[in-house]
Amino acid sequence: MNEFNKQDLPTSEQLAYEMRRIKYKKDYHRMLYSTVSSLIVVAAVAVLISMLFLPVLRVTGTSMAPTLMNDELVICSKRSNFKSGDVVAFYFNNKILLKRVIGIAGDVIDIKEDGTVYLNGKVLDEPYLTEKAFGECDIELPYQVPDNRIFVMGDHRSVSVDSRSTTVGCVADEYIIGRVILRIWPFGDVGDF
Repeated sequence: MNEFNKQDLPTSEQLAYEMRRIKYKKDYHRMLYSTVSSLIVVAAVAVLISMLFLPVLRVTGTSMAPTLMNDELVICSKRSNFKSGDVVAFYFNNKILLKRVIGIAGDVIDIKEDGTVYLNGKVLDEPYLTEKAFGECDIELPYQVPDNRIFVMGDHRSVSVDSRSTTVGCVADEYIIGRVILRIWPFGDVGDF
């Protein structure tokens, strides 16, 4: 038989240290697994909420300036009862556009050469505009909004292509994502508008 050398055996301090190291390693792996699992669940719930109830969208372009600027992030609320002045997101040619609701089904829209918008014969109060413009308009005015559609215009009227153009036209209900309710980026401008 081999004889054991006392120098080959660990001391009680070495055994205690090794036990603490093994316990720490086991606790670390348990905590890491728990954290990663929790993050995956939170991310999945956030994605579901985002897709089903509150989509997050990135603004591209300047058609809604100065209200919404390029690369800002906004949250939409999935709903279908809109009123004049709401900002909505909708699908158009595989893109998502953001525009302001001017009129809903049955409303009569008229736009004068100076860019003044009339809704059902009354001047539309538009405090969100910095300048009025007739813009690209090839529809016959006055225009009555068809059933199950909304008439939208961008806030930067001189560059916005919107319901004034037959290219876009009035937006059908099935293409509407929802009403923009909150700006979340940049952080300095977080809030409603």
